[in-house]
Amino acid sequence: MLPFEKTEYKERVRKVKTSMQEQGIEVLLITDPANMNYVSGYDALSYYVPQGVIVATNLEEPVCIVRLQDLYCATETTWMSGENVIAYPDKYLWEPKELHVMDFIGDFLKEKGLQNKRIGLEFDAYYFNAHWYKKLENSLQDAIFIDATALVNWIRGQKSVRELEYMQIAARIVEKAMYNAIENIEAGVRECHVAAQIYSDLVKGTGVYGGESPSLAPIMPAGERTAGAHFSWTTEGKYQDGQLVYMELSGSYKRYHAPLTRTIFIGKPPQKVQETAKIVIEGLNAALSAVKPGVSCEEVERAWQTTINKHGLEKESRMGYTVGIGYPPVWTENTAYFKPGEKTVLKPNMTFHMMPGMWLDGYGVAITETIRVTENGCETITKFPRELFVK
Repeated sequence: MLPFEKTEYKERVRKVKTSMQEQGIEVLLITDPANMNYVSGYDALSYYVPQGVIVATNLEEPVCIVRLQDLYCATETTWMSGENVIAYPDKYLWEPKELHVMDFIGDFLKEKGLQNKRIGLEFDAYYFNAHWYKKLENSLQDAIFIDATALVNWIRGQKSVRELEYMQIAARIVEKAMYNAIENIEAGVRECHVAAQIYSDLVKGTGVYGGESPSLAPIMPAGERTAGAHFSWTTEGKYQDGQLVYMELSGSYKRYHAPLTRTIFIGKPPQKVQETAKIVIEGLNAALSAVKPGVSCEEVERAWQTTINKHGLEKESRMGYTVGIGYPPVWTENTAYFKPGEKTVLKPNMTFHMMPGMWLDGYGVAITETIRVTENGCETITKFPRELFVK
């Protein structure tokens, strides 16, 4: 069963084609798995080999091109007619300098008379590299290639009712995982045991809805490792009394994510940790209050930065980003950010992971929320006490 009605997919394609026309693009090759999913519904763990979805202004439906081994995955998860799901044999995979999937795609475009068109490519996507480009360039020597890296990403920004429902389910899943993780963290408990329970909760989901593996592993450093933004658990480490822990997790449902971060102290937290947590929460609340349609992303970041600056702190990195569909290695949509100079104006039903984390000398504190821009402000999709947890 498709996660969305065909009418919703068709409306997405219409928006993509409109954006293509505005940018002078006649053919778009999508290789980012999240964008492929958004346009076609395709969902499988096949992104380690070349694959793509083609949208052309003169073709009614997108065309999904996958490995023959994944043909059934594509026919089961996409909404298009069978003739628009095309598989290539393995001979295109194992000698990439001689024969490559981009050769197959080039031949397909020639068959459709699209070899001399203005073709958009996701130049800066995780799943498109220089070798692929050179192969396409050689195969389609009469084409003009245009950078269309974030074309689909930007269209994904404003969520539909169903998309928001899926993010709400992902939020309920991550809340359960976060609650149990905090309960399980005690001095003497192995970090890997807490990590295992987190994975169990994220996959088991709620009583009604099962979950999926998120596109990023749990971030859960302890002790001095909390000064680093992207550590996970240690394989042999045990939690200790007097230790700081923070956890950034996300539920995933139908590939939609709702990240959540909370910070925990085992024992009596030192004054500097308590004060930092208060400042982070104050800054987060100020940023949340600044969110509403018509406000720019940089104005939201400024509300956060101004608040923490009053307390002598400063954050150099972004403090939020758009979020929704996610495949490894990230769940961010790679479009708008809460950062200085970001002029993107907020619109209703845009969704962000507001990420106010402070990584300081020897320790770090992070307390985050996934939010939705409403008609006159914002609401948090994640619902969890906003505090420093003390065990």
